[in-house]
Amino acid sequence: MAMHVIGITGGVASGKSLVAQQLVGLGAGLLDADRAGHEVLQQPHIEATARQRWGDAIFGPDGRIDRARLARIVFADPPDGPKEREYLEQLTHPEIARRLGQQAEALAASGVTVAVLDAPLLLEAGWDKLCRELLFVDAPRQVRLSRALARGWSKEVFAAREGVQKSLDFKRKRADVVVDNAGSSAETLAQIRRYWQSLVG
Repeated sequence: MAMHVIGITGGVASGKSLVAQQLVGLGAGLLDADRAGHEVLQQPHIEATARQRWGDAIFGPDGRIDRARLARIVFADPPDGPKEREYLEQLTHPEIARRLGQQAEALAASGVTVAVLDAPLLLEAGWDKLCRELLFVDAPRQVRLSRALARGWSKEVFAAREGVQKSLDFKRKRADVVVDNAGSSAETLAQIRRYWQSLVG
């Protein structure tokens, strides 16, 4: 049986990673796009191309690409931000997709039958093609903003991140399942348990 991959979508700071971790806690495998993204940015040819494009300013004291410094460039206001972000995505997304495929193969080979794909730009990058089902994590904007501020983000960073993603309406309509994450993690987990039971019986 082919592995059942659940793609997690939702607004910025809606709790996608929380839901992914809850599913993993119940027995799902994890396809980790964030880890894949970190690994890709450490590849020598990616570092070299990035240095040519953006210079030494995006590198941290450890000699690696500093994601926060790079984010300030690619999430800058138009016209520069979108142009630089598109360049970064064309540089990294094919390699990230390849690594996600490798993760999926390794999980399937180890006997995992359900996996969750947690990726901020799931729909934008076309990684929903790897998924059999999409789960939308719902939370009101004010709740998401307060969570983002608690992470140390500014309102401007929150708005910039949200501005580059598909609309919430688009994501919600594409989803097969909607989970309400406006309340406590325990309330969310109760919904996730019911969903998990519907998958595995």
